Amino acid sequence: MADAKVIPFDEDRPRRRIPRRVRAVPAAEPVVEPSDAPEPAPAAAPGDSWDRRIAGGLAFLRRRVTGDYEVDDFGYDKELTDQVLMSLMRPLYDKYFRVEVKGIENIPAEGGALIVANHSGTLPLDGLMLQVAVHDHHPAERHLRLLAADLVFMLPVVNELARKAGHTLACAEDAQRLLEAGELVGVMPEGFKGIGKPFGDRYKLQRFGRGGFVSTALRAGTPIVPCSIVGAEEIYPMVGNAKTLARLLGVPYFPITPTFPWLGPLGAVPLPTKWTIQFGEPIPTDGYAAEAAEDPMLMFNLTDQVREQIQHTLYKLLVQRRSVFF
Repeated sequence: MADAKVIPFDEDRPRRRIPRRVRAVPAAEPVVEPSDAPEPAPAAAPGDSWDRRIAGGLAFLRRRVTGDYEVDDFGYDKELTDQVLMSLMRPLYDKYFRVEVKGIENIPAEGGALIVANHSGTLPLDGLMLQVAVHDHHPAERHLRLLAADLVFMLPVVNELARKAGHTLACAEDAQRLLEAGELVGVMPEGFKGIGKPFGDRYKLQRFGRGGFVSTALRAGTPIVPCSIVGAEEIYPMVGNAKTLARLLGVPYFPITPTFPWLGPLGAVPLPTKWTIQFGEPIPTDGYAAEAAEDPMLMFNLTDQVREQIQHTLYKLLVQRRSVFF
């Protein structure tokens, strides 16, 4: 884990007068009172829905051409994300991976929170599906701001799209600014160690770094929400890593799967696995003193607590899963 803005055509039409009805009163003359019941909306014409969509699309294009839209200090374009990027990812989310979401009530309705998830799948599709899950299933339709690796912002086109979708550099300063502004921030502490691990190590969490995400949450006083994702590990089963080629290309790994690079571009098509995303109970951080963010033992304990909760939930979901694809 956003609908296109609708511009109605009938705003300028004069309102129809509310009819008056007669209510019978025993032993008295009929008393005329205005009706309290709302007037039924007129049935929409067959082409009205398409007209509205076209009007909304044209209005969106006009704003893009004229520059009449807003981006924040990080380059996040909410309108483009809601109306275009989310719409492009939603078919993959709903129809292809058929993502099931659990525990969405554990994400706060407002205010900052740090969502910490496992990372896997050879390509970072899990982060994109996590964005759709939060937005489409949370009652407040909240937006998740993901922290991304440096490599994301070095790639042409990908760099611009990531900024527009609300991603920002995985550094403590940016994360703290977002959390203090009341945003939902997503982080996957395993990084490339998680997403590029061999298929034999699937669903075994890698090291969570030095606990920088815990320190950031402590400074901002925001809760940490553990998140477990099942299904992403099998979309590109990584059976090998061409390390020499990876060094030549300047990437952390060069995956070899049963279909890539043997089938060329077709090998980049992910397998249609069934996904489950579960959000665990939040871990509060607002009860700690200001200097707690500098306590290495506290950071280690909280980091280990988050990691163990995610790992335990992964095993639980795997036991409940009937099949990789169903």
